[in-house]
Amino acid sequence: MKKATQVSSMETHVGYWLRMVSNHVSHAFKLKVEARGVTVAEWVVLRQLLDSGEANPSEVAKQLGMTRGAISKLVERLVQKNLVSREAGREDRRFQKVKLTAEGRGLVPTLAALADQNDREFFRHLREAQTVALIGALKEIVQRHRLKSVPLD
Repeated sequence: MKKATQVSSMETHVGYWLRMVSNHVSHAFKLKVEARGVTVAEWVVLRQLLDSGEANPSEVAKQLGMTRGAISKLVERLVQKNLVSREAGREDRRFQKVKLTAEGRGLVPTLAALADQNDREFFRHLREAQTVALIGALKEIVQRHRLKSVPLD
């Protein structure tokens, strides 16, 4: 008689629980930022530009672990929404700098507050030590596997 193969249940996998939480946290945040007229990917670019002041799209792509093509499309959408400006270089017109407009600079703190609110909604019940341990464990996984790209959705 052939032995039955044991198949693990989904609930025994850490990845299952990470995905369960991640999907719900991400979806709630997506709804919050989209209500303000931007996508999560656009928010990530806006937040990065707040830190860098101005940058060329290649720098932003590298910082976020994205392709230059993806950044170009995001920058174009943000230009259309008047949240970033794009300026061609003086010597080389192909070289561009992007930076937040006044409207973009004004929106970033609002979006950051939504991110903070979203975190509170999902994680405020955790004790501080639990939060620190969870973030530490996740950062260790990121470092061990050399994960680079920023989550956008």
